[in-house]
Amino acid sequence: MADSISDLNQEWDVVIVGSGFAGALIAHALGKARKNVLVLEAGPRVPTNINDDMERFYTASAKVPESPYTPTLFDEGGRLSDPTKVNDGRPTVLSLNPKGGFGDWTDTTQSYLHQIGPFPFSSTYERAAGGTAHWLGTSLRLVPNDFKMKSKYGQFVDWPVDYEKLEPFYCSAEAELGVSADVADQEFLGIKFSKPYPMPKIPPSTTDKAVSDAVDKMTDDDVKFLEKDDSIKKIAVRSLPAARNSQPYRNRRACAGNTNCIPICPIQAKYDPTITLNDALDTGFVKMSDRTVASDIVVGENGNISQINFIKYRSDRGPEQEKGSVRGKLYVIAANAIETARLLLMSRNGDGVANSSDMVGRHLMDHPYLVAWGMSENRALFPYRGPLITSGIGDLCDGAFRRERAAFRVDIGNEGWNFVAKGDPNTTTLDFINGMNQTRVNAPGEALLGKALMERLNKQFTHQFRCGFLVEQSPDPGNRVTLSEFKDGLGLRRPKISYDLSDYTRKGFAAAYKMKNLLFAKMGVTEFTSINEGDPSMFVQDIDGRKVQLNFMGAGHLMGTYRMGSSKSDSVVDEMQCSWDHRNLYLVGSGTFPTGSTPNPTLTIAALSLRTADHIINNVLR
Repeated sequence: MADSISDLNQEWDVVIVGSGFAGALIAHALGKARKNVLVLEAGPRVPTNINDDMERFYTASAKVPESPYTPTLFDEGGRLSDPTKVNDGRPTVLSLNPKGGFGDWTDTTQSYLHQIGPFPFSSTYERAAGGTAHWLGTSLRLVPNDFKMKSKYGQFVDWPVDYEKLEPFYCSAEAELGVSADVADQEFLGIKFSKPYPMPKIPPSTTDKAVSDAVDKMTDDDVKFLEKDDSIKKIAVRSLPAARNSQPYRNRRACAGNTNCIPICPIQAKYDPTITLNDALDTGFVKMSDRTVASDIVVGENGNISQINFIKYRSDRGPEQEKGSVRGKLYVIAANAIETARLLLMSRNGDGVANSSDMVGRHLMDHPYLVAWGMSENRALFPYRGPLITSGIGDLCDGAFRRERAAFRVDIGNEGWNFVAKGDPNTTTLDFINGMNQTRVNAPGEALLGKALMERLNKQFTHQFRCGFLVEQSPDPGNRVTLSEFKDGLGLRRPKISYDLSDYTRKGFAAAYKMKNLLFAKMGVTEFTSINEGDPSMFVQDIDGRKVQLNFMGAGHLMGTYRMGSSKSDSVVDEMQCSWDHRNLYLVGSGTFPTGSTPNPTLTIAALSLRTADHIINNVLR
């Protein structure tokens, strides 16, 4: 660790900003190649164990994804922390609530992101180890057609790299993260493998099997509206590749089925970037400076980056701050799609860096997430056991329909109504003890005790079902990150977010909604999905001539804002994630994705990062 500014005062081979998946993987690869690397991390140092994080999670009044990690979400008065006073501010799902009350999504004294709509950007991140510790572990590859949306379907743009170029790096990423999956399950829609997965798949849950049985009942006429790809003869429930151990791997334990992958795996069977970051530090060639926020990227006379200025703080809310700068031969910005864009736009006195194309901050994407839940009437599903998600339906994420509407992918939840009921099994239990009806399953308002209570809860909890639909989002230039006039505790301008859903994406929601109805009918599930009054993510969609209220959640998949491409006129970086404008500056992570597709972005982030590291080692710093 580099504990003082004087420790940083040398010329490094590479300076990396951010220590998430991209930053940690690149740092480790460079450290093994004996390159001197400095990592600047905005959050605290990597803990020696997760005990403090677990304690914060156990004692949190709101067990949201951000709850185990610093800074604390609330001030001493129980209000959401004012972002103007926090040195390492971050968004939270608690600040995505309707206007006028607690967590008002438009209130900049409650929301770190300055959201101007028309919808809130609903995904969050941390400012420690790249903000990725609370991920689920899903490690899907993109399908080959995801890389060529323009040439294949006439939509958006093509990537400058294709599946074949990235495939060997997918293999390396799967080995590094430790992915459990079965190749036979995953060879669909043109996906091919040159190596097997490092571990066998995690077994399907009883819920997975019930969904699979229901899908098997779907006829060709039932699914005609989906216009599935001709290569898919039958829609299937497939295991979900996950960076979660199905057996002991690299000194990490096998998954014990705690159903708590988000926000923290209590036994660390799930991979997170702190593992690779510690390996990087162990090389002896990588140093890390924690609580160090990059504030300005300085451009030299020759157009190359000459240094990065930073602010180093001692505590989340304290005024104790020092300013300094670091110099390197190369610079890698790995601070996620929002924070990297923010840093680029803040630099050069607000004129921006790497932005001759005017593309920095544009094309912000997520996988807006349609969530539905209900009660299986005749079949016990036995949720609340196993990892949060073990299987899904991926066959619907590609096809000729993408000329007209977005694709979607289906997640099958193993956690019952845990988060949709805002804390089950507690919420349902309190309903039946106190005669309330928060979950809408106790319409008569019964107040039960003893054997009657036990029997009712046994039926409720064993029959709960939840699923979700991750919808492809179009890369729209108006969905963007700019700079707010509101500042954080360090005096730096916070991100301002403009966010909307295109017609293309909304049509994908309509198809997902119809698939949900079909699945529930085949499963014999009575729906209990509800939309809260004033929900800022609610919209009305025409579906088969009927006006339907829908809403969405954030999937945590920040993409776009500094896209890669084949020309500097319409992209920010080239296929190696190197800035067109400054050839010693690399911008990495899912911010470089030209399109969003439907798979979770993490494995592709990892593969692109390993490819960039290989390029730097073998072609730039030889």
